[in-house]
This record gives sequence, C-alpha cells and structure tokens, in this order.
Amino acid sequence: MTTPSSLRLMCVLAHPDDESLATGGVLAQCAEQGIATYLVTATRGERGRYGDGAVSPGPDVVGRAREAELTDAAATLGMREVTVLGYPDGALDQVDHEEATSTIAGHLRRVRPHVVITFGPEGAYGHIDHIAISQLTAAAIACAADPSYATAGGDAPHRVSKFYFIAWSPEKWAAYQAALKTLVFRIDGEERHATPWPSWALTTVVDTSRVWPVAWRAVSCHKTQMSIYARLGELPDAHHRALWGTQEFYRVFSCVNGGRTRETDLFEGLR
Repeated sequence: MTTPSSLRLMCVLAHPDDESLATGGVLAQCAEQGIATYLVTATRGERGRYGDGAVSPGPDVVGRAREAELTDAAATLGMREVTVLGYPDGALDQVDHEEATSTIAGHLRRVRPHVVITFGPEGAYGHIDHIAISQLTAAAIACAADPSYATAGGDAPHRVSKFYFIAWSPEKWAAYQAALKTLVFRIDGEERHATPWPSWALTTVVDTSRVWPVAWRAVSCHKTQMSIYARLGELPDAHHRALWGTQEFYRVFSCVNGGRTRETDLFEGLR
C-alpha cells in the first residue's frame, strides 16, 4: 500500500474544458488529499467557440486562448502538470495512430501514474475526438507496459494499476443537459446523442460534494466557452451539487481489486 503523497493520477482527454466538466471534482479532491494529478490534453480546442460565437478570430487565436484557459483551470484544480499534444481539434481520429500512441505511452512511462482516466468508447455523445482519445489511451496503456516497446523518452516500462472510463448515469446526463443543452454530434450524416451508462454498470461513484465549488470555478476559467455554460451561473447550489458533487466511472481493469461491490475511491486497493 502507498500513502496519498506518493499516489499519481493521470487524465488523458481530448479538449481544454474536458478536465473540468468531466473530472473536475475528482481532480480537486485528489489534489486536496495530496495525490499528484496530471493531465494530457490531445488538442488545443481551436475549433471551439470564442465568446458568443458570432465571429471567430481564427483557429490560432482560439487555440491560444483555450490553452491559456486550460492552464488557469488546472491551477484551480491543483494539478501538478498539464501537457497539450497539439493534435488537430475535430480530427483526432485522423492522426498517425502509431505516433500518437507512442507519445501518450511516453508520458505514461515518464509520469508512472497508478490510475488513468479517459473517455469511454461511446465518446459521451459520439464525439469523434472523445472516441479517438479513448482508443489511443487504451493502446498506450498496453504499449507502456510492454518491455519490447520503445518510446522516445527511453523511460522504463510502466504498468498502470487501474484504468477508468468516464461514465455518466442517466441521472447525471439529465442534470447536465438541463443546465446546458441537449448534446448532439453529427458525423458522416448521422446524428449522435448523449449516451448514458446504465446505472448498474457503474463500478465507481466518488463523492466529491465537498469540493464541487472548486470544480465550478475551474469550469468558469474556460471563458471562451461561457456562452454555452452561461446558464450554469444561474443555477442554485443544489443543481451544482448534482452536477459536480459526484463523479461516476467504469473500471476497465484493475490489477489490485475487483468484484461487483461499487467503489467509492479510484485508489481502492492502492492506499
């Protein structure tokens, strides 16, 4: 078993703001406990909104602004380190898969996290970048543990102890979309919608009610996106607590524990 100060968690996500909206409560709580938290963000979010969205100043300006907002949000959440890979926003599925896998595996070997979190295979609402980062992260975890696999940094192989997908329950999606909007992603002529996980499939539900205000402050750092999030500022505390007061996950694998009893701690079996 290890002490909190020696534990490490890494989120591997697609865009600036994913870390706050999807995992802000867990990141804030881990930092409060002395657990080192790391973030690898695949894109700069340069195809996202900029203010009211009426006129975009172009991808370079948007990307720089969103990267700066990510830095502020990470500081609010008490994160140890943020790495932005700079892959194209909205086209993560089209990057060189082997190169991206090797890059992420290199960060896994360098940081040596006990726990890794990414999006589930459904990409929350079918977002191609979320799906791509899920697949890339899973491949990188396997490669990072393989002694025969070489990465640019030359670090020793590393076996992740626990791997999680972000998993929103029907209740969580209802609270989220009531506060924001109905999330829809269109790709190849097909309309994709938010896809809740069955409540029985959730393996891990973490109580983050004590730190929900920190998660909300981190979300608020993403000012270019606030035209989407404007309604959040009008919500009563009870609705905020419903959004950020618990975090839900599916445990893809664990080398240290198992069974059908629902976890309340991502580091169960490691502490």
